[in-house]
Amino acid sequence: MSAKSNRARRIAAEQLAKQRTAERRRRTLIVSVIALVVLVVAAGIGVAYYRSNQPENVALPKSATLAGVTVGQADAPVTVDVYLDFQCPVCKTFEDESGATLQKYVDEGTVRLVYHPVAYLDRFSSGTKYSSRSSSASGCASDAGKFPEFLTALFGNQPEEGGTGLTDETMISLASKAGITGDTFAECVKDQKYADWTKAVTDEASKSGVTGTPTVKVDGTALENPTTANLTAAIDAAKG
Repeated sequence: MSAKSNRARRIAAEQLAKQRTAERRRRTLIVSVIALVVLVVAAGIGVAYYRSNQPENVALPKSATLAGVTVGQADAPVTVDVYLDFQCPVCKTFEDESGATLQKYVDEGTVRLVYHPVAYLDRFSSGTKYSSRSSSASGCASDAGKFPEFLTALFGNQPEEGGTGLTDETMISLASKAGITGDTFAECVKDQKYADWTKAVTDEASKSGVTGTPTVKVDGTALENPTTANLTAAIDAAKG
C-alpha cells in the first residue's frame, strides 16, 4: 500500500473522529438544554402549586396572623406557643393547671404567648364541626380583645368529646359572661367570619410538625410533658 493511500486513510479516520466528537457534543448540548427546560417547567409547576395552596385574602382577627393569636408584649424575651383544640380534654386539663401560670408570665412581660386554635377534632363532633366553629369564634373574641377570657369560658364549659359540641348560641352566651357584649361578636360567630383563618391556622400547625394537642413550645422547643412544673422550668431557663 502506497504512502499516499495511508495518508488518505489517516485523514479520513481523523475526520470521522472529529465528526463523532462533534456529534457527541451536540447530543450532550441537546440533553443539557432538555434537562434545563424540565427543571424550569418543574419549578414553575411547583411555584404554581405552592401559590394555589396558599390562603388568599384570609380575614385575620385582631392580634392574629395565619398561625394564631398573640397575647402579651411583642418584645417579651420568651415566646410560648400553645397548640390547642377546644374539644380536646387534655387541652382543658392544661388550661386548668397552667393557664394562670402563663397569664402571670404574660402580665409581668416575660412571655409573648401565641395561641394556635386548631381544628383537628371535627371528626369527633357528630358532624357539627365544633372544633372549627369554636376556633372561628375565638377569632371573634380576639377582635373584642378578650381571647384569653373566651378560651377560659369555653374550656370551663367544654362539651363531651364525641358529642355535638356547643351551639353558636351557647358560645355567644358564654362570651357575654366573659365580658364580650354587642351584636358584632354574635354576628361574627354565626357567620363563621374566621372559618378560613381557622383552616389556615390548622394547616400551618400541620406544616410545622404539630400532630396532636396540646402541644406547647418554649422558644420553638416542644415540651415532652407540658406540666406546669416543666413549663415553668423551661420559661425560667429561656429568660436567663
